[in-house]
Amino acid sequence: MQQLTVELGERSYPIFIGSGLLEQRELFVPFIAGKQVCIVTDDTVAPLYLDALFHTLEGYQVTCVVLPTGEAYKNWATLQQIFDALLASRHDRRTTLIALGGGVVGDMTGFAASCYQRGVDFIQVPTTLLSQVDSSVGGKTGINHPAGKNMLGAFYQPRAVIIDTASLRTLPSREVSAGLAEVIKYGLIRDEAFLGWLEANMQGLRNLDHDLITQAIARSCAIKADVVAADEREGGVRAILNLGHTFGHAIEAQQGYGQWLHGEAVGAGMVMALDMSRRLGWIDDASFERGVGIVREAGLPVRPPDSMTSADFIRLMAVDKKVLDGQLRLVLLRAIGKAVITAEFDTEILQATLAQSNP
Repeated sequence: MQQLTVELGERSYPIFIGSGLLEQRELFVPFIAGKQVCIVTDDTVAPLYLDALFHTLEGYQVTCVVLPTGEAYKNWATLQQIFDALLASRHDRRTTLIALGGGVVGDMTGFAASCYQRGVDFIQVPTTLLSQVDSSVGGKTGINHPAGKNMLGAFYQPRAVIIDTASLRTLPSREVSAGLAEVIKYGLIRDEAFLGWLEANMQGLRNLDHDLITQAIARSCAIKADVVAADEREGGVRAILNLGHTFGHAIEAQQGYGQWLHGEAVGAGMVMALDMSRRLGWIDDASFERGVGIVREAGLPVRPPDSMTSADFIRLMAVDKKVLDGQLRLVLLRAIGKAVITAEFDTEILQATLAQSNP
């Protein structure tokens, strides 16, 4: 087992990474303050792992909430199911919520924890690659609005993140590729050497080679933990973690949440960010082709959907959370491994990028 720490002073917390951690009771007990626990999962994960976690938590008063699966259900109505269950079972302020599932479950459970009785503890137990390398770490919680992804939520840190790599064995190949989008992102924004390692090992990663995937998860979490420790509430450097996300969130919203997986939209969005960085003269053709190549090798789309127009992008990007004082800010690359967030770009270059992405 590997252990990392997200350094946030009194709110610091560990990330545990290893196989079979779901059955290790001693990892959970230090982070459960009271006698009550509420496990929140979805109807895909529940048949696979809910019984194992329920058994691990024997002796606690455990309530289970099984939500419908998918980004389409990341909304107020589904969130209300968590509150209904907590109130029906009379959970108090010492209760602990446990998110057992992917990014949707983790985001909604964290948001519920931030709201219930003005804040209770929660633990992240991510079961998808994307949630293990990205969404479970850093305290971003929330739900979607029809006008924009993750527009309602809170920064609220978990007590611990427990990553059981064995849960990846049941992950469909499409979900593996979606998770690799976020892994690739870390190499592009922060660590060129890591990107080179990913290029050399992509096939093994797609095949979920245990040693390779564990190493990729650990490095991804280490990079994210470092960025979050420097800028918890995304006032500055943390925004670089959104490479490709402004374009990607627009794709998800236009297509309808759940039609494109988040990682698929991010894959296409990163290629658009690379293209725009090249048009600005910040990266050369070789760097652009390198980025496109690894996105493609991961099994991800490198273009947005054919049905999406430049006008769609402009309309949906206007409500992105990185818009400040009416100015759209984008995460772009000055070089492989060096990301910046900027509003300093010619709108004609943005329009050219959008036009090229979907001529």
